[in-house]
Amino acid sequence: MQPPGGRHFCHALAEAYAEGAFAGGHQVRVISVADLDFPLLRSKADWEESPPPAVIAEAQRTLAWAEHLVIIYPLWLGGMPALLKGFLEQVLRPAFMTGGAGAGSSWKSALKGRSSRIVITMGMPAFAYRWYFGAHSLRSLKRSILSLVGIGPNRHTLIGMIEGMSDRKRAAWIEALRRLGKRAR
Repeated sequence: MQPPGGRHFCHALAEAYAEGAFAGGHQVRVISVADLDFPLLRSKADWEESPPPAVIAEAQRTLAWAEHLVIIYPLWLGGMPALLKGFLEQVLRPAFMTGGAGAGSSWKSALKGRSSRIVITMGMPAFAYRWYFGAHSLRSLKRSILSLVGIGPNRHTLIGMIEGMSDRKRAAWIEALRRLGKRAR
């Protein structure tokens, strides 16, 4: 089952989650990181002192608005895609996380009280990623980024063997994400 319009499986999963959330009575806003145009940060000074680009400021407003975040990405070279990491570096700047107090101030956990669902797709079996490779990308995202900024609980779904996956199995995963979205879990 190829996602509609030749889109990636991650996009089909995101759409299913959003459809389920909307059907469950939840408000939904979507940030498609792959479609955003923003520069990567190149220094600590950029991260701490420069104002965020308009597209990043809008994403920050969306994160501040949200009660539940869903992050869906394919495993690339054992980790999250660089563009997603660059996006997180941009949106989680000190001025945003301290409520405008800026660098050197203690973070107020501006995103405290939100929960998340992390969905990672991969070519290898999910159990191999979890047990042999230690799910380090997932653990890093949960511990070093989301928990650090006050987001939790952080639930996850690992979807392995996507290249050889049957249409029936893909449809089952899409339906599973739709059900999770309906419950906002």
